[in-house]
Amino acid sequence: MLLQISGVFNPEEVAKIRAALEAANWLDGKITAGWQSGKAKHNQQLAEDDRLAREISSLILQRLWTHPKFVSAVLPLKVFPPLFNRYGVGESFGYHIDNAVRAVKNSTEQVRTDVSTTVFFSDPESYDGGELVIQDTFGTQRVKLAAGDLLLYPASSLHRVEPVTRGVRLASFFWTQSMVRDDGKRRLLFEMDQAIQSLTADMPEHPALLQLAGTYHNLLRQWAEL
Repeated sequence: MLLQISGVFNPEEVAKIRAALEAANWLDGKITAGWQSGKAKHNQQLAEDDRLAREISSLILQRLWTHPKFVSAVLPLKVFPPLFNRYGVGESFGYHIDNAVRAVKNSTEQVRTDVSTTVFFSDPESYDGGELVIQDTFGTQRVKLAAGDLLLYPASSLHRVEPVTRGVRLASFFWTQSMVRDDGKRRLLFEMDQAIQSLTADMPEHPALLQLAGTYHNLLRQWAEL
């Protein structure tokens, strides 16, 4: 499932985050790349233990862990803390698939990477190129979102970031281990949950709501891995 969530951060919040990122200490992006993806990765990144990275990471997770649409779509269990990248002119990231499991720095925690998330912090008009291109069962999608928006997609997808030809692309990216490993099952649960919410808003006394909610939770009980 590929899903856009708009307005996770408002323009004022985005401006503050972007200003901080523009003044950050950027390093070679290969510091977190595996052997295979490292050959295709040409960008800059904040160190995982960078103070600014930890501060903005905390803001992102606080916002998303209470965001109804994110929670409904991802069904989060564990998260690999958000990372931050910068693409300047000529920088790109060729086709790759994310590592299946990632170890959290300075921790014994390991996270299975079920869902990838990218949060955009640069206004799309401020740079050319830099589209996130994703290939999966939904076809090939080219994505360049407004600052403050995010994109969810299966971490198993083949994807790339096209070369930036003007300006700078700033973003955060991270992975979530879902309670439901299978993307198809997560999509069915998300669609059912959205339908239940819509029916609740339109016809809160409808007798089918109890049955639908019960079916949703019984499916989640059957598929969840905790």
